[in-house]
Amino acid sequence: MKISSDFDSGNILVQDASDPHKVLLTMRPDLNSHHFQWFHFQVEGLTPGARHDFSITNAGQSAYSHAWTGYNAVASYDQRTWFRVPSRFEDGALHFGLEPEHEHIWFAYFEPYSRERHSDLIAQALALPGVELHGCGRSIEGRDIELLRVHRHPQASRKVWIIAQQHPGEHMAEWFMEGIVRRLQDSSDVILDALLQQADLYLVPNMNPDGAFRGHLRTNAAGQDLNRAWQSASLERSPEVFFVQQAMREVGVDLFLDIHGDEEIPHVFTAGCEGNPGFSARLEALESEFRSRLVERGAEFQTRFGYPRSAPGQANTALACNSVGQEFDCLSFTLEMPFKDHDDTPDPLTGWNGERSMKLAGEMLDVVAEMVDRLR
Repeated sequence: MKISSDFDSGNILVQDASDPHKVLLTMRPDLNSHHFQWFHFQVEGLTPGARHDFSITNAGQSAYSHAWTGYNAVASYDQRTWFRVPSRFEDGALHFGLEPEHEHIWFAYFEPYSRERHSDLIAQALALPGVELHGCGRSIEGRDIELLRVHRHPQASRKVWIIAQQHPGEHMAEWFMEGIVRRLQDSSDVILDALLQQADLYLVPNMNPDGAFRGHLRTNAAGQDLNRAWQSASLERSPEVFFVQQAMREVGVDLFLDIHGDEEIPHVFTAGCEGNPGFSARLEALESEFRSRLVERGAEFQTRFGYPRSAPGQANTALACNSVGQEFDCLSFTLEMPFKDHDDTPDPLTGWNGERSMKLAGEMLDVVAEMVDRLR
């Protein structure tokens, strides 16, 4: 048996593989950080039809140790079709296993979104009418951070911003961004055209390419949580945020969506700006309408479960959602998708996955189109 993780978004350390039917593993922390929760590794030399079990022994010390309860790992034989593997959290370890159909398999915390697929996504987007590379930042390790502008109608005056994967282990976020690009590929989409008659889209499909490539959960190569850097962005520790903030200040923001994944809550939900000092009745009404319209569309979304609401004036403005909402006096949301499943519409085979993330993106664009004329 050979276990490897020396590839894009790979993360695992082998503790003991002497017994191929009871393999002990650990997750590697983010570089320059204590955070860890993401894993992604390949196993070769399996015996098809024979039981193989794996235990990640340091799961109980991970960043969100309570998240393992009710969680099932994902697996794939071809890195295209991913399925859930029954898992259990016991004695501080995450245990999972199966009787494989093939001699090799990949396991991961969530369906990975590779850097190769990212490059293809950017190329596909730039081949579409009205899509241009508005700017390109650089990560600490020199990877591109592409900012795409979608501009199809000269009279469009609104600025809609969508960024994803500030937290690199939250791969569902870039699957969501692929859903945006897929929607842009449909030239007969009258709803999207109506949106683009009033608004330009500014899209950052991956805010944290270093962390994603390295198999991090939470931070960039400096160990910085980018979603805690929006009041202190610097070229030294958070050039990713610095680049996007500068671009926002150049063009303005009328709506901001920051796309994330949540380890613990098995639901899709949003967090808003109710704790901001500048939060107004206008913004409260827009937030409520946005959520209601998503529910009414039948999207995989709900409003019962989520984060506790911040008290008035007590928002953490280091977070992108609060920082952008406060600075630009605009409708601003963090969208959270689960690592587990959306329990309102569960799918035991896949749990929440890339395909469902992409579908949600399209439904969210419908809501933006319905509300774009009332953002100011």
